[in-house]
Amino acid sequence: MADPMWNLSPDRFFDPDPSQRRVARELYDSIAGLPLICPHGHVDPRLFADPDYDLGSPTDMLIIPDHYVFRMLYSQGIPLEALGIPRRDGGPVEQDHRKIWQTFADNFYLFRGTPTGVWLAAEFVEVFGIEEKLTSHTAQTIYDQIEVKLATPEFRPRALFERFNIEVLTTTDGATDTLEHHRAIQDSEWQGDIRPTFRPDAVVNIDSPGWLAEIDKLSDISGLAVNSYISFIVALENRRAFFKAMGATATDHAAVSAYTAELSETEAEAIFQRALGGNASEEDAHRFTAHMIMEMARMSIEDGLTMQFHVGSFRSHNDFIRVRFGVDKGADIPLQSEFTRNLHALLNKYGNDPRLTLILFCLDEDTYSRELAPLAGHYPAMRLGPPWWFFDSIYGMIRYRDRVHETAGLYNTVGFNDDTRAYPSIPTRHDVWRRVECNWLAGMVVRGLIDMEDAADMARDSAYRLVKQAYRFGSE
Repeated sequence: MADPMWNLSPDRFFDPDPSQRRVARELYDSIAGLPLICPHGHVDPRLFADPDYDLGSPTDMLIIPDHYVFRMLYSQGIPLEALGIPRRDGGPVEQDHRKIWQTFADNFYLFRGTPTGVWLAAEFVEVFGIEEKLTSHTAQTIYDQIEVKLATPEFRPRALFERFNIEVLTTTDGATDTLEHHRAIQDSEWQGDIRPTFRPDAVVNIDSPGWLAEIDKLSDISGLAVNSYISFIVALENRRAFFKAMGATATDHAAVSAYTAELSETEAEAIFQRALGGNASEEDAHRFTAHMIMEMARMSIEDGLTMQFHVGSFRSHNDFIRVRFGVDKGADIPLQSEFTRNLHALLNKYGNDPRLTLILFCLDEDTYSRELAPLAGHYPAMRLGPPWWFFDSIYGMIRYRDRVHETAGLYNTVGFNDDTRAYPSIPTRHDVWRRVECNWLAGMVVRGLIDMEDAADMARDSAYRLVKQAYRFGSE
């Protein structure tokens, strides 16, 4: 019996109604070839610093770094050790990458109809030219096919960057990062546009693990003795200036809640000193983070960096996984969030200033129509980020537009970002967004809400123009 073959419909994700599907296809064809703008993600800049960087084995590339993949397998009782995920204590994990791949293939059916399954199918077909579906029987043959291709110059990260038609890609980098890999990229003759993004959570959130060590690093790298709140602020401003000089156009901040509040300098200093002494309370951390989010908005108005704010993740919910494997291992879970009251202090102080671009991301879909769209539809400084993380999916995107558009419109949103660690998934993720957006626009066309001319313009804005504007990557 022949192995099953992939069958990716050219009209995938479009509505079954023939009139809407026809319009969606026409819109999609008009924007499918636009360059990719990747303003937020977690691809390691080391991939591009070395022109001969080797992506490793198929397992290295597609399984071990991708929590979307291994969290599903773990949910079905497969230990992370069996998938080669490194343990913090250096304990034994599976080293045979073919065996890990076989486990992945044996359980690939788990991803049917999921966003990860959609991404992987397109990667196999469109990036690696694989014709057979991944099954227990085809696992090793497909491993061989991918392994051979990864050994060729065409599959080096820089070559893929050009093949993927990426115009600009940003990484996410801690406040104390030296950006040495970005420096190496810039000093090379390669013309790829790779930029850092300033993410200071590890030094701003005083309850973060290793906060004192991060403050020591901040002192070392800034050349300032960070022993007071004032020196802390100056050091952060200096680091932001360094990141901007290295090409950064944005900052990124994460918090459990969207709570913002302004502390007096005396209050902020007192909390900072308690934190240095290891005596800060949970309430101290909550209030200090709320204050620092406002400080980051102030700094963005002064230095022009776009501010991203990701809210609502209970990080490392599974203590067993956190202790054994560390953070970012698929155990983060969404929380219920509130924005109207929590953002009141920040938006009343800075939300009317057009120099600020504050992009909000959340994991509580209920807030889109109730709070976020009305806020973004009013305050000049605020924009809505695309559906994030668990909602970076076909139905998540549909729900997002249905809940946001009538109140905020298209132009208070910022297009798409892929938010990925899995480098080969970038073109696929953007393609899903573009297809879903074109189908959404086609629905408005056939209902008479907009005409085809407007829809074509909106499709281009959603895929390309809005993200360039929001992240200040220059004009089209």
